Amino acid sequence: MSDTALIVVDMVRDFTDPNGLVFYPQNRQILPRIAEAVERCRAHGMTIVFMQHCYRAGKPDKNLVNMRPNCIEGTGGEELDPMLPVDAAHDYVIRKRRYSAFFGTDLDLVLRENGVRNVIVVGTKTNCCIRATVTDAYFLDYHVIVPRDAVATNDDVVNEVNLTDIGKYFGEVTTLAELYGQMKKGLL
Repeated sequence: MSDTALIVVDMVRDFTDPNGLVFYPQNRQILPRIAEAVERCRAHGMTIVFMQHCYRAGKPDKNLVNMRPNCIEGTGGEELDPMLPVDAAHDYVIRKRRYSAFFGTDLDLVLRENGVRNVIVVGTKTNCCIRATVTDAYFLDYHVIVPRDAVATNDDVVNEVNLTDIGKYFGEVTTLAELYGQMKKGLL
């Protein structure tokens, strides 16, 4: 069993589908790269975790007060993009309601139960959900890796600023090619 997990953050239809409520074209661009990363990480025996942003239908949620409604349970917008098939026997799907994949979820417990020490974080929004997840992973003593070509947000400058901060303070920012090279050498 590998001590590395791939965490796929919020690649749900409202973010990835052109008809989604908060669609960004950048998410569509990274989707095939994330699909490839999922397959390669699976082949290396890594734990795969899909984080699914999802708000309860008809229930209050502070996050929805300040933003456009999205990822509402039962609308289809909260469903994982079909380009990312889940292996139900091995993968995890964990719902979240806040930016961090760790806050209010059992992600840390799942990772520890699987002996994970390194987390590769991919998905959307670099300035919110990716950054919050990376920050919490760092504070929980995980070694964090963020492939720059597998994360996105709606503004390329904002994306780059956040990746610079992540690389300086919280973890390793790399490319998928570099990540695959580390995997091939047995470093992950």
